[in-house]
Amino acid sequence: QEQLVESGGGLVQAGGSLRLSCTTSGRTFSNYAMGWFRQAPGKEREFVAAISRSGGSTYFADSVKGRFTIARDNARSTVYLQMNSLKPEDTAVYYCAAVRVPPYELVTTNQYDYWGQGTQVTVSS
Repeated sequence: QEQLVESGGGLVQAGGSLRLSCTTSGRTFSNYAMGWFRQAPGKEREFVAAISRSGGSTYFADSVKGRFTIARDNARSTVYLQMNSLKPEDTAVYYCAAVRVPPYELVTTNQYDYWGQGTQVTVSS
């Protein structure tokens, strides 16, 4: 069973950057596609970005396209979310998630097998 731990959240001014990390405890990290989601106060959790098992395929929500990137280091069992040009509307708790899928697939819905506890990102105006 995978246990996911996010880090890197914090308070940043609009226009700034943050890099989130998500490290897993399992030894089969490369068997999982990974995703990032976020949930703002009073809103449902929404998809942000996903990456395939090898890292060769990525997908982003329209709201973050061109500002966020996702990457993974299978040797370190870690996935990253680089967030640039942050806006106040990016304020949310960010969650990473893992799903076991064939090598070239990625998942943009919330149909993931494992979830982290989340890390708070606050963007001030």
